[in-house]
Amino acid sequence: MKRVPHLMAVGAVALAAASLSQAQTLGGASGPAGDATQVEKCDAPKGTLAVVEPQSHVLQSLQSMGLGSPTGMIRLIIQQSNCFQIVERGAGFQNVMQERQLAAGGQLQAGQNVGQGQLVAADFVVTPSVVFSNPNAGGVGGGLLGGFGGGGRLIGAIAGGLQFKEAQTSMTMADTRSGLQVAAAQGSAQKTDFSIGGALLGGGGGAALGGYGNTAEGKIVAASFLDNWNKIVLSVRNNPSLIQAKASPASQANAAASVRAGAGAAGDVYVPKIAGVKVYRAANEGAELMTLSRSDEMIFEGQEQDGFMKVATPKGSGWVKAIMVRKQ
Repeated sequence: MKRVPHLMAVGAVALAAASLSQAQTLGGASGPAGDATQVEKCDAPKGTLAVVEPQSHVLQSLQSMGLGSPTGMIRLIIQQSNCFQIVERGAGFQNVMQERQLAAGGQLQAGQNVGQGQLVAADFVVTPSVVFSNPNAGGVGGGLLGGFGGGGRLIGAIAGGLQFKEAQTSMTMADTRSGLQVAAAQGSAQKTDFSIGGALLGGGGGAALGGYGNTAEGKIVAASFLDNWNKIVLSVRNNPSLIQAKASPASQANAAASVRAGAGAAGDVYVPKIAGVKVYRAANEGAELMTLSRSDEMIFEGQEQDGFMKVATPKGSGWVKAIMVRKQ
């Protein structure tokens, strides 16, 4: 029986509409419209976060498929989760700094209150990456890809095939102050999941988001990053604080057992940091040998004990608190 192209197109539209009607559409800063289970949520933000650009080889791989940087799309997903406040560190940051340069140069009107000390620091940074499985293997033929625009209008494009069957992404989150990693997760999406990516971003915002809302490949990558971020949220949502102020006890023990960084060598010349530093006869605050002025010099003899250094002074060898002197 001969197939009718028109009926095939109608059937594709009906199937796409059915899958899109069950998926969530992100609705900007006001929150998601539709099924909120598609993006894992937090009751309140856990701090501020910046999304960094992927490495150059990742961007080149995406560009070869007609996709731009994924950071804008990732930031949209993160904002909708309500887990973090996003700080601008992307292309828009250049405009932020431009305003500050104008203010510093006296070009802005009086009373604009733009200047130093106002920018919010990022508590955490997220680094994304993406790889593709089965490149050029198989395709999705004749399927309708797209989302709903204003008034329920269906926006879509017929795709003849996909350049890959599966996208796998990863995200790592690090504490900016300590540099310690606080979360990491992987995500994945296959060619059968592109309707999720399409509904996630909507057909109308594809160009503004680097092709992630109006290409089949872009929608698969978007769906993978959605899966990826949801796993991050599940791992951090119930933690009262993600700040990692210092390394683990084992790491601190390793540091204590290691050779001290910047330690002096026998023969180095030291001077007091302030006047009145005392030199003791033993490695404790007991009997005093002498009191130093700020210009007095001493020679480190190479011995350290309990926070004291043995030094040679004009009045003989003694011990001085290491924190009270500096290498000349």
